[in-house]
Amino acid sequence: MIALLITLFLPLVGAIILLFFNKDNTKLIKNTALGISIITFLISLILFFGFDKDNPGFQFVFDTVWINAYDAGFRIGVDGMSLLLLMLTTLISPIAILSSFDSITKREKEYYVMILILQTAMTGVFVALDIFLFYIFWEMILIPMYFLIGIWGGKDRFYATVKFFLFTAIGSLFMLVAIVFLGYYVGSEILNLPSNFTTNYMLINEVSTQIPVNYQEWMFLAFALSFLIKVPLFPLHTWLPDAHTEAPTAGSVILASVLLKMGTYGLVRFNLELFPMASINYSALISTLAVIGILYGAMVAMIQTDMKRLVAYTSVSHLGFVVLGIFAMNASGLQGAIIQMVNHGLSTGMLFLLVGVIYNRRHTRLIADYGGIARVMPNYAVMFAIAMFASIGLPGLNGFIGEFLTLIGAFESKILGSIWYTVFGTIGVILAAVYLLWMYQRIMFGTIDNPANAHLKDLDAKEWATLVPLVIFIVWIGLYPSTFLNISDSYTKKLVNKIELIKFNKPAFEMPVLEPADKK
Repeated sequence: MIALLITLFLPLVGAIILLFFNKDNTKLIKNTALGISIITFLISLILFFGFDKDNPGFQFVFDTVWINAYDAGFRIGVDGMSLLLLMLTTLISPIAILSSFDSITKREKEYYVMILILQTAMTGVFVALDIFLFYIFWEMILIPMYFLIGIWGGKDRFYATVKFFLFTAIGSLFMLVAIVFLGYYVGSEILNLPSNFTTNYMLINEVSTQIPVNYQEWMFLAFALSFLIKVPLFPLHTWLPDAHTEAPTAGSVILASVLLKMGTYGLVRFNLELFPMASINYSALISTLAVIGILYGAMVAMIQTDMKRLVAYTSVSHLGFVVLGIFAMNASGLQGAIIQMVNHGLSTGMLFLLVGVIYNRRHTRLIADYGGIARVMPNYAVMFAIAMFASIGLPGLNGFIGEFLTLIGAFESKILGSIWYTVFGTIGVILAAVYLLWMYQRIMFGTIDNPANAHLKDLDAKEWATLVPLVIFIVWIGLYPSTFLNISDSYTKKLVNKIELIKFNKPAFEMPVLEPADKK
């Protein structure tokens, strides 16, 4: 429990400490921010190695009442799904900070303060066990991300920032209305609490099947709108390419690696868990949109001339696989969706880092401005190839296992009941190979026609330090995925049992009888 509290709040404490530093002492500011983020990652390893993978419930729980009148509390904890996303957050944050050392040259103190605040907010989303607390962390993310793009972004940063803010804020308002209604209905009509209200996620989850289907459906839509904007799912995706293109490299890395996963995490944590009957009813619609997003994102990526914008559209396509796996609502699909959230964070985050590396040298992201770079930057070409093949889903790298499980889940899904989701999803895998290999060929091979590319420096020590950890996990998950799949296995089986009991009156798995979640 203490380790979880420190993991959550240490970056925020670090941000407050940085406020008292002299703004001209940039070296101390950078090293302090990096040190705090690395310490946070090391502490989070205590949670990973101390986690009981056979327990499908929440662990390391801290539960205290915050507002008695509304049964709102500071409640945090992790299960198999949230732990993996927590670890992804603590891994990506120091990498994002280190990647900024040479590229951020103005208002550096404010920049690293925003990064650390953002880390606390992202962590809070994944560990909150109170829907009011979850909403606070969800909205808290808007502030540092708004400034990261708006101050340190590209020439069209103001347009991208406003678009990002409006899309996210409007979706959040619908979620807030649903939270208020959900808290009142469960507190007064189901639990008969003295407060007539509760925001305790664990209590609400226990009685969620008692919520009438008509109420479930409109609350499902309110929550889903907010989460699908964040994913983003077609046709709610239009803010993403602009935000990615204009954000600084670290902003793009964090956005792709962690922030987009908040949407897919929310779909599982709230939509599937709290509104299972509505999730079954809307599974075909959401899965259809997911497949459209897979194909649309891939085809639009094929015609991009800007490297960063091309990688941005790959997120629209790849996260379609995650959504498809979620609404397959079986163990294979959910396991594939959860591991693919992690996979996408690693491989796409690495692609954005690599685009940032070359942009720092040439100050252009246009594919046509390059060619033959592998001749002068061989190490860079190798790193780019690893990230590219991971995104394509090459067997032996992390992307393969995630996409394979989501497609198998969709194929076997008794809820979806159609093989066409898998057929069209597989076409998306093929298209991903087309646009990524084509981009790689145009950038890396051929002759060096532009003299500006003839003397480019290969990767330096800082760049190696940001890329190597990602490569380790990309290969690790690709060759031995059970290390991470075992963490979320019991959770996914428990959720599938809940859904299949509702739909088919029969659980899919036998679950072991365990002691209550550890609250130490």
